[in-house]
Amino acid sequence: MSTMRDDDPAAGTPATTTQGATEGEGIHWDLGESRSYGEYLHLERVLGAQEPLSPHHDEMLFIVMHQASELWMKLCIHELRAAIEHVRRDDLGPAFKMLARVSRVQIQLAQSWDVLSTMTPSDYSAFREALGKSSGFQSYQYRTLEFLIGNKSATMIEVHRRTPELYAELRAVLHEPSLYDESLRLLARRGFAVPPSHLERDWSQPYVEDPQVTAVWLEVYRHTDRHWDLYELAEKLVDLDQRFQLWRFAHLKTVERIIGFKRGTGGTSGAAYLAKALELRFFPELWSVRTSI
Repeated sequence: MSTMRDDDPAAGTPATTTQGATEGEGIHWDLGESRSYGEYLHLERVLGAQEPLSPHHDEMLFIVMHQASELWMKLCIHELRAAIEHVRRDDLGPAFKMLARVSRVQIQLAQSWDVLSTMTPSDYSAFREALGKSSGFQSYQYRTLEFLIGNKSATMIEVHRRTPELYAELRAVLHEPSLYDESLRLLARRGFAVPPSHLERDWSQPYVEDPQVTAVWLEVYRHTDRHWDLYELAEKLVDLDQRFQLWRFAHLKTVERIIGFKRGTGGTSGAAYLAKALELRFFPELWSVRTSI
């Protein structure tokens, strides 16, 4: 059986593919004073932030996966803050695009657990002790996401008291109307009978489902021709809620696969704690209304 060398014409031009592709392209080989790609993205800082505390190979995977997730969460927070402002102004078009983008990011976040699941229990146990009490439970960005969407719990910010700036930021988000709160206020401005208790309240308190709110959403779903943009808003919110649940579920199954039912490094019950979180819904009436349609 004959073999082809990289420089064999019959083999195509794999050895010169890159060189050939750049010919005549006018590429700026000398950047002069211009900022480079690496400088624009601050890659020296980003790629220098992975500092394993143990000599074990798989700790790098653990660090990169969680750091990448935090970057995606940063984008979600950026999009959600803007979406909330657009809903507040009854400017739903841009909000739809932002919420759709968040849902796509959530797919990435859920899939990241697939990568981490290549780590075996033995791999993780080799460096788990190096984590000490650090845990994803302490992610202030994750908590910000939950607060922005609508799952409020004042207790959850207590772990951040040691960092006054973060504590203050989380406390501020805790006391602001969430995406769902602003959506209900929009419904009221459009003339729907949203109960006053859901329009002005202590925003730091957990949201309580109300059958009157379900009835309002039912009106939207029954008359989509009249309320198309509100109907689309409702579906965007359901997408967001569902994707969040899938992300949580992927997290749970990965934890079960790697550590079984051990306690979490942050002190939670581990998989059992994550399973309880699956019972939470950000927009309960949007799920209840489906039974009545």
